[in-house]
Amino acid sequence: MQEVTFSGYRSFVMKKKLLLAGSAVAGLFVVVVLAIPLVLDANQFRPTLESDLSSALGRKVTIGHLRVALLSGGISVNDISIADDPAFSSTPFLTAKTVNVGVELLPLIVSRQVRVQSFRLEEPQVVLRRSASGQWNFSGLGTSSNSHAGGSPSAANVSVQRLTMTGGRVVVAAPPGSHSKSRVYEDVTLEATDLSYASQFPFRVSAKTPGSGTVNLTGTAGPLNANDAAQTPFHATLAVTHLDLASTGFSDPASGLAGLIDLTADLVSDGRKMNSRGKLHATRFQLVQGGSPARVPVDVDYGSEYDLKTQRGIVTQGDVHIGKALAQLTGGYNTGGETTAVQLKLSGHKMPVPELEATLPAIGVTLPAGASLEGGTLDTDVVISGPLDHLVTTGPIDLSNAKVKGFDLSSRMRAVAALAGLPSNSDTLIQTLSSTLRLAPDGMRAESLNLIVPVIGSLTGNGTIASNGTMDFKMLAKLNDSNSLARGASRYASLGHPESGIPFRIAGTTANPVFAPDVAGVVSGVVSGVVSNLAKDPGSATTAAGFLGGLLKKK
Repeated sequence: MQEVTFSGYRSFVMKKKLLLAGSAVAGLFVVVVLAIPLVLDANQFRPTLESDLSSALGRKVTIGHLRVALLSGGISVNDISIADDPAFSSTPFLTAKTVNVGVELLPLIVSRQVRVQSFRLEEPQVVLRRSASGQWNFSGLGTSSNSHAGGSPSAANVSVQRLTMTGGRVVVAAPPGSHSKSRVYEDVTLEATDLSYASQFPFRVSAKTPGSGTVNLTGTAGPLNANDAAQTPFHATLAVTHLDLASTGFSDPASGLAGLIDLTADLVSDGRKMNSRGKLHATRFQLVQGGSPARVPVDVDYGSEYDLKTQRGIVTQGDVHIGKALAQLTGGYNTGGETTAVQLKLSGHKMPVPELEATLPAIGVTLPAGASLEGGTLDTDVVISGPLDHLVTTGPIDLSNAKVKGFDLSSRMRAVAALAGLPSNSDTLIQTLSSTLRLAPDGMRAESLNLIVPVIGSLTGNGTIASNGTMDFKMLAKLNDSNSLARGASRYASLGHPESGIPFRIAGTTANPVFAPDVAGVVSGVVSGVVSNLAKDPGSATTAAGFLGGLLKKK
C-alpha cells in the first residue's frame, strides 16, 4: 500500500516538472517573439522587400515605414505604392496606407531573409485603365523581363499563398478626352489563395457599386498568364443587385437611360473568349430624356460570347419577357469605344398589348387620364443601334384589334369642324395601327402612320412625340362611306383635294392630345382644286367659298 502511494507521488512530481519545463519553454518563446521587434529593425529589409516586389510585379514598388508584427502576420508596411504602366499613367496603380506582409518566420529570425507568403491590403485604392485597343493597365503585372523561358516569374523569394484586400476602393478611369465619367466601386474585398502560374486557385470579390448596388464574383482562376494577367482563364458566378444605370457611369445620365438591374450569371473564360449565360431583371427602366420609369419589370434570359482581344461580342440568346409578352433579341456589341455600342435586332410577334402598356412611359408616352389598353396584339421587328448613351431604335410596328378603354377619339376630334357630329363612344376600337418608328433619346418619330378606327375611318400621316410627351402630327382623315359625315368629306374631295380626305393636326401631349383642323392644308387643297376645276366647273369657286366659310365658322 505504501509502495503504490510512493509511485503515484513520484509520477505526480515528474508530470509537474514536465509541465513547469514546458511552461518555461513556452514563456521563453513568447519573450523571444515579443522581444524580436525590439532588437530587429524591420526597416533594414526595405530595400530587399522593394526589390523583390518590384521584380515580381514588373512595376516599381515603394514602401514607407516597416515594423515587425509577428503576432499579426509578419511585417507591417505603411504607405505602399505600386507604379502604373508608363503607357497608361504616371500616377500610381495602387496605393495603400497599411499592408500586412506574411513572411516565413524561421528565415527571418535565423538568416534575416524575407520570404513573402501573403499580403493583406487594408483600405487600398486601385485605378484601372484601359487603352483604345482593349489592353488593361494590370495586364503586365508579374510579366516583363522577370519570366523564365517557361513563362513563370523568377522571383524565388516571393510565393503568394494568400492575397486579401479589405475596405478597398477601385476606380475604373474614363478614357482620356472622353465625355464619360470614371466609375468608383467602394468597400471592395478580395480573397485569393495559392496564387499559381501552374494551377487554378480560388478567389472571391465583392464591392458596392455606384448607387448603392452590390456585386459579388466567386470562382476559380488560373493558371496565371505570365504574359498578360488579363488573359488568365477563370470560371465564376456573378451576382449583381440594385445596379443603378444612371449612377454607374456606363452611360451619360443626360441620355435618359436609367433603371435598376439585378443579374445572375455564369462566366467562363479561357483567356481569349468569355462565354456568359444568365438572367437579367430590370425595374424602373427608362429609355428617353424626360420619360418616366416603366411600371413593370423586364426580364431577359441571355447568352453571350465575347472576344477579349477584339472587344466584340454576340448575343447567343436573348429572350425578353414583359409579363406574358415575349420578344427575341439577337445581334452583337462592341466595348472598344468610349462607351459600349450595340447593333441588335428585337423581334416580337403576337405580343399581348395590355402587357406592354406599362412600358409606354419609358419611351415618353403617357395615356390620357382614365385610359387603358385592352386586348389586341403587337408585332414588331426593330433594329437597336448606337452607343448605350444614344441608342436609336428603328423599324415597323403593327397593332391589331386593340381597344383604348376610357378614351373617346370621336369626341376629341369634334374640334375638327368638318368632323363635328361623329358618334360618341366611351371607348375607341383600333382595328389596325401600323407605322415605321424611330426612337432616340430626344423622342420618337412616326412615319407612314396608318390608323383604322371603324367608327371614323382611316387616319394617316406623320409626326413626332418629344421625350416629354409633346405631340406634333400632320394627319389626314378619310371617313367611312357609311358615315353620315362622308358627305362633308365628299364635298371637300369634289373641290379637287387629291387625297380625298380632311387634313388635321394633333398637338398637346400624349396625356392630353389636342385635335385641330389643318386650316392651311384645307385652304391649300381647296384653292388647288378650284384652280384645276375652274374651266370645266365655273361654280366650283362658289362651292369652295361656302365650304371654307362653314369650316372657319365651325373651327
